[in-house]
Amino acid sequence: MLSSGINVLTEGINLQRLLGGLLITAQIALLSIAFGSVLGILFGLVMTVKSRLIRLICRFYLELFRIIPILVWLFIVYFGFTRILDIHLDGEVVAVLVFSLWGAAEMGDIARGALESLPKHQAESGKALGLSFWGLYRYILIPQAVRRMVPGAINLSTRMVKTTSLVVMIGVIDVVKVGQQIIERSILKEPTASFWIYGFIFILYFMICYPLSKLAKKLEMKWAS
Repeated sequence: MLSSGINVLTEGINLQRLLGGLLITAQIALLSIAFGSVLGILFGLVMTVKSRLIRLICRFYLELFRIIPILVWLFIVYFGFTRILDIHLDGEVVAVLVFSLWGAAEMGDIARGALESLPKHQAESGKALGLSFWGLYRYILIPQAVRRMVPGAINLSTRMVKTTSLVVMIGVIDVVKVGQQIIERSILKEPTASFWIYGFIFILYFMICYPLSKLAKKLEMKWAS
């Protein structure tokens, strides 16, 4: 019976270990979103530069993260770059690094789109007031672009949270890895352990991502009017 297997969640310190794994997942996601957002806004500003060479380089960087799966990036950095450079990087550090670079690429494109969607007379008005290049961006363009960026940025954050489940492939003991360990230890005694453990992990991810998804939709509707 399915109901007999739910005990696997509360047996011993299983629940405590799962919540500890969730904390690691949340740390990786929050740090990556924070670094990715800051770098992404700067990257978005660079992408609006009129130089064709700079735009080409930015596009190449963006496409690298769109074409190559994030799992491959994790393997390249964790097993490739660290060996070539003869340095040791913890799996969590590699995860934050890769997710931040991915977030910067995607956030940069969101920022570029928001900046380029602003009416041209906004920039012309700023120039007429005598604002410098940076003053124009600081006081006029960026504040208006941020409103257009927020829904897309939140959707990206949700994707980044969900994708953190891949870090288990480079040995990070996140909530998914903890769940696998509990299942392997309990499967003979509780045949339905996988259902209860992965069901609980599903609920944890849902609790994090669903409010973000609702917030993005609410802001999109509010600012569209």
